[in-house]
Amino acid sequence: MRGLIEHGLEQTASLWPDIERAYKWIHQAAHILNNHADEDAATVQRRFNGMVGAMARHRDRAGSLSDAIDHFGKVTRSYRPGLFHCYAVPDLPRTNNDLEHEFGSQRYHERRATGRKTASPAAVLRGEARLVAAIATRRGAPSAPDLGCVDRTQWKDLRQRLDRRRQARTLRTRFRRDPAAYLADLEEKARQLTLPA
Repeated sequence: MRGLIEHGLEQTASLWPDIERAYKWIHQAAHILNNHADEDAATVQRRFNGMVGAMARHRDRAGSLSDAIDHFGKVTRSYRPGLFHCYAVPDLPRTNNDLEHEFGSQRYHERRATGRKTASPAAVLRGEARLVAAIATRRGAPSAPDLGCVDRTQWKDLRQRLDRRRQARTLRTRFRRDPAAYLADLEEKARQLTLPA
């Protein structure tokens, strides 16, 4: 067994310096994103962008892994717009795994409460409010002062958006049940709009 490992190390010896250099860069980028110092979002973003920029400038030093460094930069650019919100918003999960766990937990509780095996259509229509409310109340019930300082304008805007979605869904249901009657009703309304008063 020992001979096999030694033989493998000898055969791959030329690759190790490139791996060691690239690993240090990736490890440093991960350290910046872990943000153990609890720096603000702008600082984390500035440090991370600097690190990715340095990797791109010195990619040739990674030798055979220079294409991997390019790929890392490309993937990082695609994720960058949403990568730093977790440092600006308190309690926002830092990874998709944490966020997916929240969604999965919500689906589980919804299935338990409704008895449905699939997601409730209401989760799609009202998910913007229901998901946030469910996660927030699982962490602790809101107090009276919390409810009293709600922005009523935002609340009314949210209610209007949710109501528009509900009305659109109702119209689709009416169309599916009786397309001919639905279209005839639309034609009648269009005619009434064009007739003189």
